[in-house]
Amino acid sequence: MDRLWATWRATYVSDATDANRNAEQHDCVFCALMERGASKETGIVFLDDVTCCVLNAYPYGSGHLLVLPRRHEGELLSLDAPESAALWATALGAVGAVERAYSPDGVNLGANLGEAAGAGIPAHLHLHVLPRWRGDTNFMTSIGETRVLPESLSDAWDRLTKAWE
Repeated sequence: MDRLWATWRATYVSDATDANRNAEQHDCVFCALMERGASKETGIVFLDDVTCCVLNAYPYGSGHLLVLPRRHEGELLSLDAPESAALWATALGAVGAVERAYSPDGVNLGANLGEAAGAGIPAHLHLHVLPRWRGDTNFMTSIGETRVLPESLSDAWDRLTKAWE
């Protein structure tokens, strides 16, 4: 295998990463939503003193939720033990709500830790909870560059808040 060394890129990658890590809380869409509280307008389905569960504004499918700590933190390993426990409890609540609201064949639960891992908002840690059905993937996304969402965010919020325990 050939190797191409581009050592000059180390500075570029480091600077871009530092800029994302140092994003101010007031620039964070999640922090701004939490300041406004739980409502259909914010998409927040659940909010307590430590965690939040909000609809993904750009969902992969109906019922796509994001679970996050209230504290503006991008690093999973920087959460303290009570925050970690609360985050996991809220993730379990989100999975339960998704299962009750949608009766999916399965659920994806995951995290993209850092921009390089695919995090769209790397400065504020969040988990994805996404209901899945057999056959819910097709050519539309990969070939047609289009997502088919059979439900509005408003309707999803109604279903999920009703199903939250």
